[in-house]
Amino acid sequence: MKKKILLLTTGGTIASVEGENGLTPGMKAEELLRYLSIDRSKYTIDSQSLMDIDSTNMQPEHWVKMAQAVYQNDDRYDGFVITHGTDTMAYTSAALSYMLRNVNKPVVITGSQVPITFKKTDAKKNIKDAIRFACDGIGGVYVVFDSRVILGTRAIKLRTKSYDAFESINYPYIAFIHNENIEYNKQVPVAKHKKLQLEASLNTDVCLLKLHPGMKPEFLDCLKGSYKGVVIESYGSGGIPFEERSLLNKVNELIELGMVVVITTQCLEEGEDLSIYEVGRKINHHAIIRSRNMNTEAIVPKLMWALGKTEDLAEVKQIMETPIADDII
Repeated sequence: MKKKILLLTTGGTIASVEGENGLTPGMKAEELLRYLSIDRSKYTIDSQSLMDIDSTNMQPEHWVKMAQAVYQNDDRYDGFVITHGTDTMAYTSAALSYMLRNVNKPVVITGSQVPITFKKTDAKKNIKDAIRFACDGIGGVYVVFDSRVILGTRAIKLRTKSYDAFESINYPYIAFIHNENIEYNKQVPVAKHKKLQLEASLNTDVCLLKLHPGMKPEFLDCLKGSYKGVVIESYGSGGIPFEERSLLNKVNELIELGMVVVITTQCLEEGEDLSIYEVGRKINHHAIIRSRNMNTEAIVPKLMWALGKTEDLAEVKQIMETPIADDII
């Protein structure tokens, strides 16, 4: 029996054409499909253009539109492929992992480093691989890129030009795709059949702050009244400076004002561990949220999603520190 796949397009490099000011998205879903010479004996594919934007312009409201499109069509299709710009693809894949609860069908996000109209493009292969994986019936949100399948909460764009732009951080690749063959690298648990739920209420008053030597403590005052939550990318195993230009008192002030504070690390691999050093132990562990080995690209949308559910600090902390879609291990 043929699988039914829905292709959702959002713009990005994969759909870009030359414009007066450089590459810009300009191709609809039907146009993308015309460039593919694919064997449709095993599936049928419908398409829908959701938006035509460079993913640098991607906003949380666009995540909601994608989640709604999947939710509204869940009963009609066996799998979904979303084409997307690479720059914010990892944020989108994580966001969809939280908003689409109990997803029992594959939601596969892909794109390309080179437009599909160009001679040396990776777009055709990536779309073919994404469709192939979407036909395999493995429920969840995934990024498929350069023959690799990455869990939606674990993808990071590591390279700006190379075809192998994405890596799976702190988590093994799900699978590798070789033409029509899928070689699984990690066993994916079969999801219990539950009705798909859309939980797309987001509070976007979230700020990402990367620490650097010399940062003025007063800078944190700018966050007061403007944000409900802040994700602080610290150094190494994590910690907040408490000597000279001390940021510790300012962090405590934010907490006292009712702001959610998440601590993570600028290091891509292995995550934070605030229990090792004094700079980590001095932080109020009862109030701040620990990110463990989550990716920043997952922390930011997860915090928006958690704050969309509740502004109770204890509840937000519980949601954030609870593993969802294997974002924490």
